[in-house]
Amino acid sequence: MSELPSDIDADILARLSKTLAGRRSAAPENSYSARLLAKGEEAILKKIGEETAELIMASKDGKPAAIVFETADVLFHLLVLLTFHGLSIDDVRRELTRREGVSGIAEKAARNA
Repeated sequence: MSELPSDIDADILARLSKTLAGRRSAAPENSYSARLLAKGEEAILKKIGEETAELIMASKDGKPAAIVFETADVLFHLLVLLTFHGLSIDDVRRELTRREGVSGIAEKAARNA
């Protein structure tokens, strides 16, 4: 895996996750994230579905810039969902670290056991 260019911020997801955690108690009229969190899980899940559909279409259209844009939207809304449940990107990182080096087939078999 190559090093990230200097203009890429490797900690953006962690900072965004912390920002979203702060939005849990923010006034909904002042923040899109606070408003979405206040609307609850159903609204968040609906938004994830919409953004995922847009990502699928961007991929089918083969437009790299649109794929990146829609992937960012999906990641953002997944972070909102994690925040809603009191979780953060660090919880996901721990799970990915746990899985690292484990065969996908073996990992799936362990879940089904």
